[in-house]
Amino acid sequence: MRNIIYKELSYKIVGAAIEVHKEFGPGLFESIYEYCLVKELRNRGLKVERQVLLPLIYKGERLSKDFFIDVLVEDKIILELKCVEIILPVHEVQLLSYLKLADKRLGMLLNFNVPVMKQGIIRKVN
Repeated sequence: MRNIIYKELSYKIVGAAIEVHKEFGPGLFESIYEYCLVKELRNRGLKVERQVLLPLIYKGERLSKDFFIDVLVEDKIILELKCVEIILPVHEVQLLSYLKLADKRLGMLLNFNVPVMKQGIIRKVN
């Protein structure tokens, strides 16, 4: 049952990302894709939050440094948006770190700076 939920959510997220990419193509700022993706996901009936505060906790103490998750879908899936020429290993590690810090199972790295959106999607599991 749990895997079915993640599969269905992933399907909707990919569809929404493709729709946004079809509308604009590559070349815009990450923030533009973020706003449009959030709108598209909400139009598909999903609970979506953007720029979600993720505090840095070190050995039980909250430090004065916070991270921000680009998009959180249904309080389950972290979306890290990029508009870069190539996804580097550091981008994937960043997503994995967010998954661990937020105690989430699934994350998706979405790079909108690609000719075809399918080429810009990377899934990561914690």
